[in-house]
Amino acid sequence: MNKIQNTTTLTKDIQNLISTSQEIAIKAVDTQRVILYWNIGKRIFEEVQDKKDRADYGKQIIKTLSVELEPIYGSGYSYMQLYLFLQLYKMFPIVNALRSQLNWSQYKLLIRIDNEDKREFYIAESVKNCWSKRELERQINTSLFERSLLYKEYENELEKVPLVVAQIDSEKIAQTNGQLLVA
Repeated sequence: MNKIQNTTTLTKDIQNLISTSQEIAIKAVDTQRVILYWNIGKRIFEEVQDKKDRADYGKQIIKTLSVELEPIYGSGYSYMQLYLFLQLYKMFPIVNALRSQLNWSQYKLLIRIDNEDKREFYIAESVKNCWSKRELERQINTSLFERSLLYKEYENELEKVPLVVAQIDSEKIAQTNGQLLVA
């Protein structure tokens, strides 16, 4: 019986080691994928910047790239995906600004937020609270940023309201034998 218990403990320990290593590997792949997409976005940006008629050329270069890359690498390199890579680079022009705690699905949601303060809020909250893509999407869809601003405004208004301190006449308390009577 003792050998079986030791084996069960050993098996659980090894299962924990495997699970932990798998989670670390998945996170490393996610991080590398975001960096790859950022580098692709940077390269597209650099190519488009050199041309005078950037808007039309940018659309054409992305279209051409998607036609050439999608058959080889799959739908992850469609026109829309390549456009998102470019947007990722434009919104985070410094690679070190990317958060390793966030995955590509989360970045795709964040890229669609035009307001920089709002985007930074959701990035900070996602990292702080370890939100999944679904949770981040739920918080964006339920306007957490706007609700937080309203709450802060409410708190600020409450701070402006002067506290009314009741002046209690000590003689009246003495007259009632130390009991406070409310009129």
